[in-house]
Amino acid sequence: MPSAMKAVRLTAVGQPLEMQEIPRPAVGPLDVLVQVRAAGICHSDAHYRAGVSSVYPLPMTLGHEVSGVVAQVGELVTGWQPGDRVCLHYLATCGRCAYCHRGMEQFCTAGQMIGKQRDGGYAQFIVVPARSLFPLPDEIPFEQGAVMMCSSATALHALHKARLAAGESVAIFGVGGLGMSAIQLARALGALRIFAVDLDAGRLALAEQLGATPVNARRTDSPDQDCQSCVADEIRRLNRGRGVDVALDFVSLPATLRPAIASLAPFGRVVAVGLGDQPVPIYPYQELINREAEIIGCSDHLASEIPLLTELVRRGSLDLTPVVTELIPLEAAAINATLDRLERYGAGGVRTVIRV
Repeated sequence: MPSAMKAVRLTAVGQPLEMQEIPRPAVGPLDVLVQVRAAGICHSDAHYRAGVSSVYPLPMTLGHEVSGVVAQVGELVTGWQPGDRVCLHYLATCGRCAYCHRGMEQFCTAGQMIGKQRDGGYAQFIVVPARSLFPLPDEIPFEQGAVMMCSSATALHALHKARLAAGESVAIFGVGGLGMSAIQLARALGALRIFAVDLDAGRLALAEQLGATPVNARRTDSPDQDCQSCVADEIRRLNRGRGVDVALDFVSLPATLRPAIASLAPFGRVVAVGLGDQPVPIYPYQELINREAEIIGCSDHLASEIPLLTELVRRGSLDLTPVVTELIPLEAAAINATLDRLERYGAGGVRTVIRV
């Protein structure tokens, strides 16, 4: 096995990622070395490059949606062997703190996120604790296994945080990779009506194919009206005059969070997921108190949710085939071009995946 490997890394905030040749990571007693086969490019990676959310230390190999094959196991690792197909939970956790014991490992006091606080999957190899590995069934391609590990898992966690009940209605703001998974997962969890809100006609068309009612936010825009109010009014019109029980905001900017709140029915819940960095006005009486509505934060996802998610994909309840719309090589130029498009919230495909 070679002692060096290629990795595409963030070397300075606000600058393009760079291809570097670095040492292959050492394998500790409780670690597993994984040969990366696929790594998804998440909108969060564009935020990391831009400095919206800090990455430390630099340089850092980005990439937290990773699947691959076990290449080497640490001397104390059991249950895994070279050749196993795996997908990687995005966190390296201690397993001992109060948060880990409560199954809330995203707040682990010693936790490190791959691609943010420790090297991630834009590379030929990655090393993680064995506890971060999950089996990837043969029926699931590597590129889908990678996407599962963030966009799909976070969409499932958002629906769990929303306490979605069978028969309720859902509005999904932003139907990129997370939104497309959320549409299908909401249906699998019993949602009666699902509305997809976006600016891109192509994404809305795919959302409609997946069973959602499209709401084109651009089409409701008018120089004489508040576009955000128009979106909420359109959702109510389509939902027979009623607001929705759950609104998932995968953008979390004022242009999405405002109409998400306004679209709620009594006892409705908004779940904010996107890494928005702008203040959002809220009218406590009209929008929250008078409806007994809730605004809920959603931080990533939980390892305990991955087995259910994997089974839903294996059974076809969540079909990620239309979600993975572009495959690119492990090359800095191609990855930077994708991040540029994401940074502009540009139109285009849903999820780009690096094939290694």
